[in-house]
Amino acid sequence: MLDNLRAFIDVARRGTFSAVADARNVAVSSIARQVDVLEAELAVRLFHRSSRRLLLTDAGEQFLLRAQAIVAEFDEAKTALVDAQTEPRGPLSVTVPSSFGRHHVVPAVATFLQSHPLIELELHFSDDWVDLGTTRTDLAVRIGVLADSDLTATRLAPIWRLACASPEYLQRHGRPDRPEDLLKHSCLTVPTGARTPTGWWAFDGVNKGRALPVQGRFKSNDTEALLQAAVAGLGVAHLASWLVSELIGAGRLVCLFPPGLQAAEAQPSAIHAVRLKGRSHAAKAQLFILHLREAFGAPTYWDRVVARALEPAPAPKARRAVARSRR
Repeated sequence: MLDNLRAFIDVARRGTFSAVADARNVAVSSIARQVDVLEAELAVRLFHRSSRRLLLTDAGEQFLLRAQAIVAEFDEAKTALVDAQTEPRGPLSVTVPSSFGRHHVVPAVATFLQSHPLIELELHFSDDWVDLGTTRTDLAVRIGVLADSDLTATRLAPIWRLACASPEYLQRHGRPDRPEDLLKHSCLTVPTGARTPTGWWAFDGVNKGRALPVQGRFKSNDTEALLQAAVAGLGVAHLASWLVSELIGAGRLVCLFPPGLQAAEAQPSAIHAVRLKGRSHAAKAQLFILHLREAFGAPTYWDRVVARALEPAPAPKARRAVARSRR
């Protein structure tokens, strides 16, 4: 049955029995027979046959997607079974967003390679949406809202956007008590027309969850530039907690509002690892995904830093009066 499915998929891709037969170095009649058997089992015509080319019927087009999924699932299960019996080895290609990759993936790579000495990891940095099918990339870390696709996605961490500013800026301009007060502050934003991340300047229960129309004198399409501008005291930034947590923990930035104030509509935005089904490196990709989840933690180590920074300072202990006895 599985061989018949593979023959059907190859014929649908190449368009003729002879092209598939040539690629496999078998007789044309052998390929045609496999498709005939499959059609007989399904009791439906999969191809419109002509002397020059085969065209999928409506039923054939519908079945093709399911056939591809069945074969991919079998190949992945077979690979996982083989890999489970041996030490994982060989190349693994991973693409990550540039800033997040440098801050959080690279530190995890070191411990991953120590645990799996036979794996060779290629880490590519790109802020573009990498097509795993055309680039032969095994795994991609993506930040934001995932589009519907055939990719297998694993959620690694949530995303919280934090409004923050330097202590020097707040000393000069005062600290906003609520998100609406940001309209009176200099905010670090992106240029007009630039793509804005999900949840940008949006807060739960404020402006109906829509972005506040904040203004400021400095704009950039680079989040690292906005981060450095915030540290330099140029204004208030609204950046992901994974980017600002270290500076908040060090006291160089101050988180103005609790992370939970992020707009509810932005919650589907998260950090995911995605991969294609049926890839030969699936077992290694799954190992790396598991390692990233363990390295990041739940809650993530960067969000734990922010939570500690937001804890109220302990009240000073009352001094106990010590009675001195007079003699």
